[in-house]
Amino acid sequence: MTTTLRDAFSVSRLSFWVGALLSSLVGSLLYIVTARSIEDDAQARFVNHAKHAQSVISVRVKSYTDLLRAAGSMLQSVDVMTHRRFHEYVRGLELPRHYPAVEDMNFAAYVEEADRVRFMDDLREEVQRHQGKDAQVEISPPGIRPYYLTIAYFEPDPKDSSLYGIDLAMNRYFSKQLMESRDQGTIYASGTPIPALSSPNNFYLGLRIPIYRFGLPHDTVQQRRAAYAGSLGIAFSLPKLLQGVIDEIPISGLRMTLYDIGPGMDAAGRDTNGRPLALFDSQGSASEPTPPLDSGEDVFTTTLPLDFNGRPWKTIYSVRKSALNTEFDTYYPKLMMAFGFLGSILLYALLHTLTSSRRAALELAQEMTSELRESQTKLQLSHQKLRRLADHAYQIKEMERKRIAREIHDDLGQSLLALRIEAELLAGRTMGTHSHLNKRARSTLQQIDTTIKSVRQIINDLRPTVLDLGLSAAVEWQVDQFRKRTGIQCEIRDDHGEIALPDHCATAFFRILQESLTNIVRHANATRVTVELRLNGGWLSLTVRDNGCGLPPGGRNKYGSFGLVGIEERIVILGGTCAVFSEPGGGTTVMVSAPVIGGPAPVLSHEQEHGSGSAVI
Repeated sequence: MTTTLRDAFSVSRLSFWVGALLSSLVGSLLYIVTARSIEDDAQARFVNHAKHAQSVISVRVKSYTDLLRAAGSMLQSVDVMTHRRFHEYVRGLELPRHYPAVEDMNFAAYVEEADRVRFMDDLREEVQRHQGKDAQVEISPPGIRPYYLTIAYFEPDPKDSSLYGIDLAMNRYFSKQLMESRDQGTIYASGTPIPALSSPNNFYLGLRIPIYRFGLPHDTVQQRRAAYAGSLGIAFSLPKLLQGVIDEIPISGLRMTLYDIGPGMDAAGRDTNGRPLALFDSQGSASEPTPPLDSGEDVFTTTLPLDFNGRPWKTIYSVRKSALNTEFDTYYPKLMMAFGFLGSILLYALLHTLTSSRRAALELAQEMTSELRESQTKLQLSHQKLRRLADHAYQIKEMERKRIAREIHDDLGQSLLALRIEAELLAGRTMGTHSHLNKRARSTLQQIDTTIKSVRQIINDLRPTVLDLGLSAAVEWQVDQFRKRTGIQCEIRDDHGEIALPDHCATAFFRILQESLTNIVRHANATRVTVELRLNGGWLSLTVRDNGCGLPPGGRNKYGSFGLVGIEERIVILGGTCAVFSEPGGGTTVMVSAPVIGGPAPVLSHEQEHGSGSAVI
């Protein structure tokens, strides 16, 4: 034992290097997992900040849209709008304070060619009233066209009168979009920077809303075209609109790049459909408006969509991963790697000790239990021998009963029959001559008849002769005798007719039936018994069911009770199964099954015959 324990706790070179390798792997794995967890957390924080910035931009865009809608509602709610009223209204909005990104607000009147001269005279007169008699106002660019969309109001008041009279309808793309906005009654968001105001990375965009004349309906397209008075628009600076959004995000070095990905037209009048237009870059400059986007394994990037009044925008946010990590985040993975290495070393040492101890204990247990295993083997062999002996005893007992019954029938039965004949002869001859002797002969004849009945009952108790007619006949006879003796109502279910069985099988099933009926008389207090004999797939099943009081708890293992034990032993010897179902107050069911030879084809499946819920003993 001392040698076993010393070998169990020794550390070999192989086990040492295995432990070191496993500990290194665990430490490396912890390092990777921790670093990945920190990176995932940083990325989640970055995405949340980007979404917050995107929501702030959406709120600001909506506020400028609401401003345009409010101004449009004001223009549509008055019968006569003058330059002075428009000026006072815009001044009351305090644009520099509440809407610092708005560069100007203007109204372009819709004028047809027939009204052009009158409109221009009125416009020229009103502009000269504010800017002096020297102010010159003409439609720009000049030319005769079916209609004009001419700038009539402009706020804040420009010092240059050339801004008045600009025809927005001269740009075919712009004119088409404004006419669609007129027909649909929706805000038009320009996808093209305003050339007169924009510079590299300092784009100005426009929003315009259709204005309809006061009091005219504009529910349908035709009504909108008839009531169309012009277009109200604002021009705003994107850098000013986005000013402060990035400053609100507590991430150093965050970059935001805004793109317009909808249809539009560049400064040269070319279609930009399918080509993203860079509107703003937080790291852009006048010399390099849109530097290359950040990329690489050390950069977090996310792209978020944005709706600018029907125009699709996208915003790309990017930042260096190092900007989101603290000093602790740098050392934490290394700390976890060291912890994993040391912890794994200690755990490996503990497991090695426990494994060695278990191995030693198993070796000792194997030495100590070898004799016990041999004893168990001998016990099993003895149990098998006892079962074979019991089987042999049952067969010898039945053979002895059969022999005794045959000898009683052949010897004692024949003798009693001959004696009865002689007694009956004597009674017949003394009937008229010797009355006293005749009376004694008749009495002797009755005693002989009683003795013959007793002998027949003894023979049936030893081994019923009806068993020679088959198991079905024997079962029917036994149940009939049981009904006559006890008065209990009985029912037999046997759809197979006579079943060819070996003698020892038929005898075993018959004895099981006798024992079951005896238990019912002794313990069940039943009023109805059902006996069912069924053959299925080479298995013969006998079921005895009563409606009595059922088995009490622990009744099957009651001391001195061998009825059910004998039933189980008989059926196990045949290689079969025994099941007992009982509920207090619900009766008892005893079902035994065993394989037989020479039965007909199966009628039911094995699962149907031996259904779920049976307790096989």
